[in-house]
Amino acid sequence: MTRFILARFASAVLIIFGVSCLVFILIHLIPGDPIDVMLGETAHPTDKEALRNAMGFHLPLHIQLFQYLQGLFRFDLGTSIHSGRAITDILLERLPATLELGVGAMGIAILIAFPLGLFAALRQKTFIDVGAMTFALVGISIPNFWLGPLLIMVGALWLGWFPVSGRDGLLSLILPALTLGTAMAAILSRMIRSALLEVIHEDFIRTAQAKGLSETRTVFRHALRNALLPVLTLLGLQFGALLSGAVITETIFSWPGIGSLMIEAIQQRDYPIVQATILCISVMYIGINLLTDLLYAWADPRIRLRGTS
Repeated sequence: MTRFILARFASAVLIIFGVSCLVFILIHLIPGDPIDVMLGETAHPTDKEALRNAMGFHLPLHIQLFQYLQGLFRFDLGTSIHSGRAITDILLERLPATLELGVGAMGIAILIAFPLGLFAALRQKTFIDVGAMTFALVGISIPNFWLGPLLIMVGALWLGWFPVSGRDGLLSLILPALTLGTAMAAILSRMIRSALLEVIHEDFIRTAQAKGLSETRTVFRHALRNALLPVLTLLGLQFGALLSGAVITETIFSWPGIGSLMIEAIQQRDYPIVQATILCISVMYIGINLLTDLLYAWADPRIRLRGTS
């Protein structure tokens, strides 16, 4: 198990290093000059050149990359070009909102997906199964940038039950969490249905039924527990995708998280913040996937054997 954990950690570190280098290079290839954004295009060329030298933008790209990586090894993300504040402080202010949105969306997805997937598997080829899978198809097909405004129009403007935007209490979390969680619920319900259909036809399920166990006890004590392994993997992957995919949802609902911070930084050509937000999202995604691998290996020893062979 130790070798398996070390191998996964080493792989995660290499991926984070590669992402850091790639993001740095791609961002510096984007058209636009942050000096023009800070001083304006009508500023004197001498002032622009002085600021460029002070910010280190006059150095060759490989030297800037080396200095950036040095800062990362010291856990120093630099300072914002636009506000002059430490980027670490800005991320710590925004990160709780993104985590809150991700956890809320995950909770909604689980509450919707488990009953749908369970009843669809137990009532296969009935109207319940067809209805659940139709919902799954619709949920996967609707993009966040369409569903979000629709929920705002219905829930906030027509019914007046929820705030239009912002982060102010539990009610303001419901609409963005629904926007993010619906697509995940659709994917998760299909996986739960598929995993249960594979398990409920196994011999040990028929044995449990032959011993006189009720359908409820058979499903929850035997079938569902054995069907959770692939579902666990999907939960981990989708939670990482929720955090990384929250950019659109946070922008629609003016949710003060990492995603909206990245959009603001792109508009201001604030390279250090763009790099830091993408790195933060990547680290969260990789960390969740790593945790999922470890939980999966703990639940199924065969994974450890294959991972260290």
